[in-house]
Amino acid sequence: MRYFIGLAAGVLLSGCVATTSPPTADTDATFQSIAEAAWDFNRRQYPPTAVYLGDKSVEGKLTDISPEALEMRYNTRKRYYEQIEAIPAEQLSEANQINREMILYALRNQLSDYEYQMYLTPLTSETGPHNRLAYVANGKRLRNAHQANVYLSELSEIPGSMQQYIAYMREGIAAGITQPAVVLQGMPNNILALVPEDPTESVFYRPIAEAKNTLPAEVFQEVDSKARSLISERVHAAYLAFHDFMVNEYIPNSREDIAATNLPNGDAFYANRVRHYTTTDLSPEEIHNRGLAEVARIRAEMDAVIAEIGFEGTFEEFTHFLRTDPQFYPTSEEQLLKEAAYISKKADAALPQYFKLLPRNTYGVAPVPAEIAPTYTTGRYAGSSSPDQPGYYWVNTYALDRRPLYALEALTLHEAVPGHHLQISLAKEMENVPDYRRSTYISAFGEGWGLYAEHWGVEAGFYQDPYSNFGRLSYEMWRAARLVVDTGMHTMGWSRDRAVEFMASNTALSLHNVNTEIDRYISWPAQALSYKLGEMLIKQLRADAEAALGEHFDIREFHYQVLKNGSIPLATLERKVRGYIEEAAAAL
Repeated sequence: MRYFIGLAAGVLLSGCVATTSPPTADTDATFQSIAEAAWDFNRRQYPPTAVYLGDKSVEGKLTDISPEALEMRYNTRKRYYEQIEAIPAEQLSEANQINREMILYALRNQLSDYEYQMYLTPLTSETGPHNRLAYVANGKRLRNAHQANVYLSELSEIPGSMQQYIAYMREGIAAGITQPAVVLQGMPNNILALVPEDPTESVFYRPIAEAKNTLPAEVFQEVDSKARSLISERVHAAYLAFHDFMVNEYIPNSREDIAATNLPNGDAFYANRVRHYTTTDLSPEEIHNRGLAEVARIRAEMDAVIAEIGFEGTFEEFTHFLRTDPQFYPTSEEQLLKEAAYISKKADAALPQYFKLLPRNTYGVAPVPAEIAPTYTTGRYAGSSSPDQPGYYWVNTYALDRRPLYALEALTLHEAVPGHHLQISLAKEMENVPDYRRSTYISAFGEGWGLYAEHWGVEAGFYQDPYSNFGRLSYEMWRAARLVVDTGMHTMGWSRDRAVEFMASNTALSLHNVNTEIDRYISWPAQALSYKLGEMLIKQLRADAEAALGEHFDIREFHYQVLKNGSIPLATLERKVRGYIEEAAAAL
């Protein structure tokens, strides 16, 4: 590590001189050298990647999150950021202009994490250190004794890592930087769900159980014995200590206020999160007003569907009907998963008509892990962790009476295809771009595309049932309402109850989902703003392309132009797509 830091500093110093060179070729070379060094530094902070890159000294270790490590990373990343920012974008090639925007975006967020002390609140309403450390077991394949021993070493690091998280959270309590207590009520049970009495039922034991078929019997017996002891005596003990800390210390001392702007330096913090998640300079008030306008527009469409159905009653009575009538809900986890899989395959079949480039990687449909399902969102895409692994469309099968089938088409198109799986997989499969281009995810683009994918279902022949179409509109309303409630709660004095009432009275989401979502927005400020703003831009670009190209508009080409550069800031997307429109129109 010392050698690498010295090497990085040398690259930075050489960059100081080289960035003054005017020729584009030299400037491109300088930029690429610094950007690649910055990304290499990032990757080496994570032991599995560092080991892959040749640093065997960190094998069997977890990421160092000590104060010294955080400070070192911040200072090094800041130097990289300043050197890259000093390179004039106009002196770079077109490809490197995008690369520069992307590496600066990634570094800027890492710097913000430290500057706004986000490490003091390493949890949201959905997840926390207990989930983060459980990922140690995710996808592990132990094919030999060495790999098994490395995994056992990683397990032995969990108690120390958990103590580091607790120390930061105690520091947060002292500084008044905590999550609001109201969003954390379900977390103690989530922690306990990861501590079964039988260690062989633990998520941490799964790689060991699977290794029974790959390790020699005598090796497996030794590893199995060590793993059982390690999990029950150290890992689970650390989790129980974290549970007690949450129940007896953290939650009782967490803040009652929900607004991010009421945190120390809160106005600047929320503004930073808005810029990060939306990639725009819109103010909270502008976003709030856009949300109100979209809510009014979508509400009119929802009323039209209610009239089409012939329902006699108010909007509130109709949504109550949708939330309570058993006909709209699955009767088993299997039914819900099979229905999601059927919609997924139907969407797969529709893709060639609308997309000229499809990803090589595949995806599966799976339930949200039981240990996190009670406080987890209704569905999510879990991307593949390596080229030999598929992505997964997670469907939440907890509390089936809160998982309406009329919303499943919209959810599936968003999370699977043509939404997240298609977009993220295509980004990962881009050729002739640096790795950080494939790896960086910009929420405004990715979530905006996911919401656009829901609307794509209209022209692709989905939503034939008016209830399903109402479910789609309810999902769109959900994202529009986010613009209102997120800014309302964090900058305009809205209470949690007011946000819940606004969401519940304008959507057909189950009340469980409404409450889960509102807690998510409270604990994850501004992330929810990205969906609707990104979708609105993509829709506007498509309308402009259709108007400019008329009968020559090609939907497959338009989608290719939107997706071909991967996940990019909205301003970059607009610049690139408008350039395509102008060129295509000029060629007519």
